[in-house]
Amino acid sequence: MDVRSPPEQPSITVTRDGDMATAVFSGAWTVGNAQYAEAAVTAVDCGKAMRVTLDLSGVTTADSSGAWLIHRERANAEFEGRRVELANVSPRLQFLLDEIENHIPEPLPHERRPYAAIRFLTNLGETTVTIGKDLVELLAILGVFGLRLATAATNPRHLRLTSILSNFDRTCRGAVPIVMLMSFLVGLIIAQQAGFYLQTFGAALYVVDLSGVLILREIGVLLAAILVAGRSGSAFTAEIGSMRMQEEVDALHTLGLDPVEVLVVPRLIALIIALPVLAFLSAIAAMCGSILITWLYLGITPDLYMQRLHEAVTPLELYVGISKAPFMALIIGLVACSEGLKVGGSSESLGRHTTSAVVKAIFLVIVVDGLFAMFFAAVGI
Repeated sequence: MDVRSPPEQPSITVTRDGDMATAVFSGAWTVGNAQYAEAAVTAVDCGKAMRVTLDLSGVTTADSSGAWLIHRERANAEFEGRRVELANVSPRLQFLLDEIENHIPEPLPHERRPYAAIRFLTNLGETTVTIGKDLVELLAILGVFGLRLATAATNPRHLRLTSILSNFDRTCRGAVPIVMLMSFLVGLIIAQQAGFYLQTFGAALYVVDLSGVLILREIGVLLAAILVAGRSGSAFTAEIGSMRMQEEVDALHTLGLDPVEVLVVPRLIALIIALPVLAFLSAIAAMCGSILITWLYLGITPDLYMQRLHEAVTPLELYVGISKAPFMALIIGLVACSEGLKVGGSSESLGRHTTSAVVKAIFLVIVVDGLFAMFFAAVGI
C-alpha cells in the first residue's frame, strides 16, 4: 500500500538587512494549500526595505493558483514603490508566472469628462439630430398614409374596413366613459374657480361666457386629445412594438404586405374619425359640469345658464374646437405608430418607446393647439 506524506505547507520567511529584504518561499504552493498560502502572503512584512528579493528556491511544487499568489505579492510590493527581483525560480514556476503576466487584463482607460458647457452643447446637438430624424420618419409615414388613401379611392378594398371598425370601437366607444368623466370634472373646476373670483366683482353671470368659450374652443378637444394620446396612443405603440419584438412585422414583409398599410393606415383612419366624436362628447360633459356647479355654487339656474350661453356663444365656437380634432388625431396616430415601428427586441425598448410616444404626442398636441389659436386669432375667428 502506497502511503503518501501530506505536502509541505507553504510558508514565507523574511530577513531584512538595512534597505534590503529577502523573502524565502518554501513548501508546496498548490490549490490544496491555498488557505495556508494566502495566510503566508498576508503575513509578509518587509518593513521599510525598498529592495526586495523573492527567493523561490524552497518551492517544492506549484500550480497556477500558487503562482498567482506569488505574482500578486510581487505586484503589491511594486505598487508600494519597492524594487522587486525574483531569484532561484524553477523553469516550471517561471513558465506559470510568465503566463499569468501575459493574461492580466489591461486597466480600463480613464475617460476624461468634458466640461459642462461642452456636454450641454453635445446633448443639444444629439437631441437636434434625433428630432430631425423623428420628423423625417413622421413625414415618411404621412406620405405613405396619403398614398394609401389615394389608392383606396380607386380600390376601396385597400381600406381594410374590418380593421378600421375594430380600431374605431376601441379608440372611441371604449374611451367615452373616461373622457366624459374627466371632462365633467374639469368643467366643474373651471366654473367653480371662475365663479369664485368673478362673484367678488358682481359679475358671476360672466362665468357662463368664460366657461362656454373656453370649453367649446379649447378644453373639450384638448382634454380629449390628451386622454386619447395616453390611452390609445400608448396602445398603438405597444401593439406594433410587440409585433416587432415577435418578428410579425418582418413576416408581413415576407408575405409581400406593406406594414404601414396593414398596421398604420387603419389605426390612423379610425383615430381621425374617433377624436372629433370624443371632442364633442368631452365638450358636452364639461358643459354639464359647468351648469351643475354654477347652479349649486352661484345660484344660476340651468334655464338662465342656457339663455346666457345662447347669447354669449355661437355655434362657430364649437366648430372651431371640433375642427382641430382630426389634425390632433393624425399627430397622435403618426407619433404612436412611428414609435412602435422603432421598438427593438427587448421589453426595455418597448417601454421606452411607449413612454416616448405618449410624451411626444401630448407635447405636439399642445403645440398644434397653440398654432390653431394663433391662426384663428389672426383671421378673426
